[in-house]
Amino acid sequence: MKLTIERATFLRSLNHIQSVVERRNTIPILSNVHLDAKEGVLCLMATDMDIEIVEKVAADIQTDGATTAPAHMLYDIVRKLPEGAQAELETNSETSQLVLKSGRSRFTLSTLPTADFPVMVDGDMAHNFSLSGSALRSIIDRTRFAISMEETRYYLNGIFLHCAKSDLGDVLRAVATDGHRLARVEMPIPDGALGMPDVIVPRKTVAELRRLIDETDEDIAIELSDTKIRFSFDAAVHTSKLIDGTFPEYDRVIPSDNKKLMEVDCKPFAEAVDRVSTISTEKSRAVKLNLDKGNLTLSASSPDNGTATEEFEVSYDEDPIEIGFNSRYLLDIMQQIDGAKVQFALADAASPTIVRNLDDNDALYVLMPMRV
Repeated sequence: MKLTIERATFLRSLNHIQSVVERRNTIPILSNVHLDAKEGVLCLMATDMDIEIVEKVAADIQTDGATTAPAHMLYDIVRKLPEGAQAELETNSETSQLVLKSGRSRFTLSTLPTADFPVMVDGDMAHNFSLSGSALRSIIDRTRFAISMEETRYYLNGIFLHCAKSDLGDVLRAVATDGHRLARVEMPIPDGALGMPDVIVPRKTVAELRRLIDETDEDIAIELSDTKIRFSFDAAVHTSKLIDGTFPEYDRVIPSDNKKLMEVDCKPFAEAVDRVSTISTEKSRAVKLNLDKGNLTLSASSPDNGTATEEFEVSYDEDPIEIGFNSRYLLDIMQQIDGAKVQFALADAASPTIVRNLDDNDALYVLMPMRV
């Protein structure tokens, strides 16, 4: 294999590819990126056995060939080359090494046989549809903050993607929850998605996909089966195993009769919560909301730090209520609200609260209260 590639082009693809490679691997080949050069295209592939990312870039191919090289080392080398540089890659069949030259720099890297590199078996992905890059980014950004980090509840370690019925008909719905807060986002169902299996897309897959689609405006083709999902766009293909588990019946925790409605300006409210919570203990991060007609008092206290309160006007015309929340969870939800106004639908101090963006009917958030 012998080729020349522009540093910026190579770096962008390596940045996408190397992030899926774990820093510590008990299987040496999984630390490598697979490079395959032919017909003017360099194909890069990386995998951790659960996720596989393939990306193709244009390159000046002098000699076709394939090899594998340490992913993070190769990325660090190319990252440190000067801007505008050209990278020359050539394999030495006698020494099983990859030589990278750029200007006066020369690097020699150990390689492993391409035959040892694992390739994810495709299987039959019978369901396929497409979403715009902006739509998929929106779904991810408004739900992933609520993905559980608790490995024992593995079925919560991802975004639940499925078809559902709503007042507007069939929708594609994404749900994430960690037991303390829940995020539900829906959109009109795309052509081809009706009848798809209910799937849980793993947390790492979500993170890698979000990084990969950050700059694309292309439509993203989505194929899935009961066990795998694939996202294809531009010159990249992202394939992942799905979480083998059953997502809980989340509808049961979404209250339907919360009658006490509070509307408040989103940004000033979030800033006030942030200020008041400064005084709360690091462990609980508790903040109390004391509501009376037209008025909200935020407060926090700590045996070590003292107390804090802040008052401002809100739209509220129900019986007084006092309720506590984890301020970090509350602020996570506030960050998803793009509109000027946010609505809280409350019942009592011990029941879940619904939070909505008044300018966005597609998203709904549920926040569990805490004792303060």
